[in-house]
Amino acid sequence: MAVGIVLVEPEIPQNTGNIARTCAATGSSLHLVKPLGFSVDDKHLKRAGLDYWNLLDVYYYENFEAFLSAAGHSRIVFVTTKADRLYTDFRYEDNCYLVFGKETKGLPEELLVAHHETCVRIPMVEEARSLNLSNSAAIVVYEAYRQLNFCGMQHKGKLHRLEWRE
Repeated sequence: MAVGIVLVEPEIPQNTGNIARTCAATGSSLHLVKPLGFSVDDKHLKRAGLDYWNLLDVYYYENFEAFLSAAGHSRIVFVTTKADRLYTDFRYEDNCYLVFGKETKGLPEELLVAHHETCVRIPMVEEARSLNLSNSAAIVVYEAYRQLNFCGMQHKGKLHRLEWRE
């Protein structure tokens, strides 16, 4: 079981690096739709992902249509501040894709209108424009895996009981 995180025209290498690290930790694939606002050799991108790059499956697409063609009949979920449905109210499926837009503009309006039924949002106070892209990706991918019973993830060690001293 796996979930794919799709970044459409990402602009900030540190965000993509952080998302790459989340993908590595969850077993998710990373899909980057061009044009990218940075080089994949960018030192900030690599540093944010640290030593996790060897754990990643990264795919590159010349445009969003190429991604759609590769995705086939998989379920595609569009994450946007403009959706009515909360990300927690959506039913995620194995091998689904979570699509995020560029940091400065989000996803194109026509794409959201065409796929209104699979658009979700993360709730936040009205005054806030949006969350950081890497935070948003982490929030939604962990909800998807929660619904899928965290399949494919190992429990790392025991949770030790904390004892409080007064």
